[in-house]
Amino acid sequence: MLKDRTLEDDYRQWKDSHPLHERDWKFTTLSGQPVAPLYTPLDLEPNEYTKEIGFPGEFPFTRGIYPSMYRGRLWTMRQFAGFGTAADTNRRFHYLLDNGMTGLSVAFDNPTLMGFDSDDPRSLGEVGRTGVAIDSLADMETLFHGIPLDRVSTSMTINAPAAVLLAMYVAVGEKQGVPSEKLTGTLQNDILKEYIAQKEWIYPPKAAVELVVDTIEYTMRHMPKYNPVSISGYHIREAGSTATQELAFTIADGMTYAEAAMARGLDVDAFAPRLSYFWNSHIDFFEEIGKFRAARRIWARLMKEKFGARDPRSWLMRFHTQTAGVSLTAQQPENNIVRTALEALAAVLGGTQSLHTNSMDEVLALPTEKAVEIALRTQQIIAYETEVVNTVDPLGGSYFVEAMTDRMEAGANDYFRRIEEIGGVLAGIDQGFFQREIAEAAFQYQAELERKEKIMVGVNDFVSDAPADIPILKIDPEVEREQIRRVRELKATRDNERVRATLEALTGAADRGENVMSYVLEAVRAYATVQEISDAMKAVLGTYREPAFV
Repeated sequence: MLKDRTLEDDYRQWKDSHPLHERDWKFTTLSGQPVAPLYTPLDLEPNEYTKEIGFPGEFPFTRGIYPSMYRGRLWTMRQFAGFGTAADTNRRFHYLLDNGMTGLSVAFDNPTLMGFDSDDPRSLGEVGRTGVAIDSLADMETLFHGIPLDRVSTSMTINAPAAVLLAMYVAVGEKQGVPSEKLTGTLQNDILKEYIAQKEWIYPPKAAVELVVDTIEYTMRHMPKYNPVSISGYHIREAGSTATQELAFTIADGMTYAEAAMARGLDVDAFAPRLSYFWNSHIDFFEEIGKFRAARRIWARLMKEKFGARDPRSWLMRFHTQTAGVSLTAQQPENNIVRTALEALAAVLGGTQSLHTNSMDEVLALPTEKAVEIALRTQQIIAYETEVVNTVDPLGGSYFVEAMTDRMEAGANDYFRRIEEIGGVLAGIDQGFFQREIAEAAFQYQAELERKEKIMVGVNDFVSDAPADIPILKIDPEVEREQIRRVRELKATRDNERVRATLEALTGAADRGENVMSYVLEAVRAYATVQEISDAMKAVLGTYREPAFV
């Protein structure tokens, strides 16, 4: 009697009967993970469907956090915008909203990100260059002039002075007659990834995390529709990490915020539903889809099993995605339209709730209106023409996609164990663990490009000597001079006694260890500036200098 054949037998026979004649090529993901020539059920971990993959809208949410996903509602289409003065960016916002964008996303200039006013000598040459210059509530009022904050959701990419910009947003809402309870949007407010990757901080890490918890507590009590933290893997990936490192380091940051909030005495089910994530969608199509699916599953399990959350809303990983800026090339910039389209499609197939598509010219300068329009139309074509929204998680069940999802989860869990062994995220920052891991990954990828083991079209192959012939947005130097004049005039004409009193009250609150948000809001209402408020807290919290790592 012949032994029953197994799938392993059939697969072995197929391989023996059809020897593969492959190119002399290194078949790996963008992150360096090996890719097999064929995927079958043999590549999947033995599992129960409902436990590992399940149904959309049900634990562990591998297939999506809502039962109908895009059949019920499309993702929010955002475009990251901000340059020059608040008036310049306000005009761009109106242009984007008129062209079908459904949510705003604010980019701030470097001085604002670092907590400096435009008239500080350290801001020279940077005002309005890489985002909008915001010094005070007056600028914020101009930024959102004519934009109803009770009907438009706003994402703000700000971290070290996030509490200040959040207070300004609340104050603008008040002036529009919109109470804080009705404001919707997301504050990035992820300071840990600054120490890990982006390097824009003010205060020491532990104090900065407590400031993040202040915003979580404040929004929990006063802004129930607002997301106080967008835990960001985007900048970790832009710094050169692998997809697995982006996934693991970012979720480890999220766990750190949850632990700090619970240590404050906050109920996990009171704040967890308002935490959100921000992922990079890079050019390796299937690796990214696997990353998004694994992220949902990991977070659901952590919230339920590690943190004891009982409310199913706490288990949901809601996330925004931005296509990879680091994948854009100055060479043949029109190719970036194709890259962005594929990255956006991966984000949609991965189940994002919000999406920003980069413009083809962003590697050269701030994007022009035409480039932004093409980027927005890319999302609209995916949404309305490709029909990929017709079914939930259309790639679910693919042997390759499910194997990639499992691999991502396993890799992240391995990093979680390593991070725990070194004492957690704050200890890892102090020891340079994350910085070294990312630097090594970036070095390996660059070496692969130089050896042509990975091809970047127009950069290390298929090159052209033709110069890039596309319009570039240039910031007039007068923008900086105008902004400096504006902030100096404000400081001369406001009620400076009121400003002084609110700043002293803020410093006292920080010294007593109180939640500072209400004090920051009072200072904002008095037209204290970003730097004045940041410095008032710096007097107590101190500053941070990154140690040298070897």
